[in-house]
Amino acid sequence: MHTQKPLLPAHARRLAAWCVVALLVTGVAAVGVWLCVTLKTAVTPVMLALLGTALLGPVHRWLVRMRLNRSLAAGLTCAVLVAVVGGAAYIVITALIDTGDQIVASLKDAGKWIADHFGVATGDGITNIADNAKSLLGKFGANAAGGLLNGLSLIGTLIATSVLALLLTFFFLRDSDHARGLAYAIAPGKAGATIEAMARRAFEAVEGFMRGTTLIALIDALCITVGLLILGVPGAVGLGALVFVGAYIPYLGAFISGAVAVLVALADRGFAIALWALGVVLLVQVLEGHVLQPVIQSRTVQMHPAMVMISLTAGASIAGLLGMLLAVPVAAAAFGVIGELRKRYPPESDPDPDPDPGAGPGAAPGPAPDGDA
Repeated sequence: MHTQKPLLPAHARRLAAWCVVALLVTGVAAVGVWLCVTLKTAVTPVMLALLGTALLGPVHRWLVRMRLNRSLAAGLTCAVLVAVVGGAAYIVITALIDTGDQIVASLKDAGKWIADHFGVATGDGITNIADNAKSLLGKFGANAAGGLLNGLSLIGTLIATSVLALLLTFFFLRDSDHARGLAYAIAPGKAGATIEAMARRAFEAVEGFMRGTTLIALIDALCITVGLLILGVPGAVGLGALVFVGAYIPYLGAFISGAVAVLVALADRGFAIALWALGVVLLVQVLEGHVLQPVIQSRTVQMHPAMVMISLTAGASIAGLLGMLLAVPVAAAAFGVIGELRKRYPPESDPDPDPDPGAGPGAAPGPAPDGDA
């Protein structure tokens, strides 16, 4: 009986199958991103609550080990969260308000220095940043009533999001012991153990990112603040606050905050002090990259810098600044899930070479059994 030969060779069929899988995964991911953007009012508090739970989860577990009721422990942990976030926000905002005008004036002076020494045109260039900002504020001031309503709406949205995120953090902490049962309840068939392991690995990655990044941001901000104070750079505390906030956006945040510190030093203290400030910033970055990151940061969130930059770009294009803040922990969780899947389902060894093309589709793909072929 004559058998029909496949139209495509085995390698082409394998490539086509992988293309179909890639398209399906991309389509599912695109739908998920679209849903998150569409439902961002509900998704944002959930994401913030997960980050808060990951940051202060160890505190809640310690309180539970001290024989406190889970609800009381969750309430105390949320109180700690409010104190930490509120205190940090107060310090950062106060420092920026006290030194903000000085920093902006120094940046304008730095722009003039760069324009004078490098021949940059001053007509519409960097020296007119402050003037452009004033004209922009004046333009918006013309519609003060609409701007006031929009501002009140934005403040109301921020307050509602913060309160909802705090409540969700409380429930996530209190009911975290039920997560395992939920995984087995919603999992089809016998996939409960796999879903639980994937969720645990993803949460561990986010937890490692939050704790490690917060500690590294604090150390970076303290080191740079002390260095700038020693150099006599004005607004050192505010610049340190910028460094602390920028540390949550890997690479890009450190670059921007460091550049601002160097420009302020250049404008107020001259070229020599600016070089010293640059040396302080670079020294802190080297300390972070070669000492703090390997020692403090969890290995579960170690990603290639290219992947981090791609994640930041994608997050910025989807949700702006909030997307940049959430991009790396989300990517870390995704890599944790992929790692757990590879661990549970290791790739099989390459199959034996394809059988003789002359053999029809009914031929056995594997080796012949022992005995007569």
